[in-house]
Amino acid sequence: MKKDLWMIIYGKFFILALSSLILYSCYINFGYIKFMDEDSYHNSVYMYEPENTSMHESPLIHPVSSIDELKSKLSEDTNAVGIDASGNKANVILYESIKGVDNYRADYALSLLLSQKDNDAKISEKDEVIQINYEDTSEMKLRKEMTCEILFFEIVAIGFLGIASLLFKEKQMGVMRITGILPVKRSLFILSKISIFLICDLCFTVLLLIINVGFFEGIKILPQVLVQTGILSIIMSLIGFGCSMLLKDFKQFSLVYLLVAVFITTPVFLSVNTSFEIGWIKYHPFYHVYNELKNAFFIRFSSEISYFIACSLTIIVLFLLVKNVFDKELIREG
Repeated sequence: MKKDLWMIIYGKFFILALSSLILYSCYINFGYIKFMDEDSYHNSVYMYEPENTSMHESPLIHPVSSIDELKSKLSEDTNAVGIDASGNKANVILYESIKGVDNYRADYALSLLLSQKDNDAKISEKDEVIQINYEDTSEMKLRKEMTCEILFFEIVAIGFLGIASLLFKEKQMGVMRITGILPVKRSLFILSKISIFLICDLCFTVLLLIINVGFFEGIKILPQVLVQTGILSIIMSLIGFGCSMLLKDFKQFSLVYLLVAVFITTPVFLSVNTSFEIGWIKYHPFYHVYNELKNAFFIRFSSEISYFIACSLTIIVLFLLVKNVFDKELIREG
């Protein structure tokens, strides 16, 4: 690991990571937040509340007398937001759903309620129910959303491209030939690479969170985010390790990197942030990883043991495949 650390330092990997951190942080704080001001989400808000306790309503909320009238208003103005307060919890109804935007619209509607008695609010859109954290302001939700997307993209890029650049450099230096004749466990060679990039990814995550989400909010969600970041980092490092062993040079790897990055990130971002429907997206493994990462940002940590079992099995299978490919590469180099 000491040798790998010095290889990363000499390869200016930390400079690249720091430059990305500064660039993305400037974009979030001085570009994205200002452009996506919460005024953009000031849609008409209609509310049905049988008890009619106007003491906790904003004058910007238009009251309706029945649930049928509420639905009628929403059908006339599909960009409007409806609040059904007839039950114990407020249900936010969106008829015109744009993934990635509907949560912001719901946040604006709920922020108009002066009382915070309904902290566990729901968004009801067709058959889909999305839990949201009412305590987050619109700006904080914007920060978390964009920070999550940048973190997902960066870990995919760093884990996949970074480890490959290191391995191709070692191939040129003859490290593979030396490793093939040394009396050392080859699995330790793989674990060393995975561990050093995992540490780098976790450090990058901490800095990205503190800078763009804030110290106190970042510390609150940090443990959950680090778990999901670690899972994604290990998977991408193993995939990058295996591809670098199968390909001859970095030029071939660059083409594969573009294909893998497009396959991993593009369908996920299209499905989450646009109205573009992808029928098979639920079968995309990284879609679930991204969702769990996003849930960690909004303190909706997965309690499903099946997700962690699936991730663990995936990592084990990838490690065994990579070790097999690595053994063949050492034989070929020798």
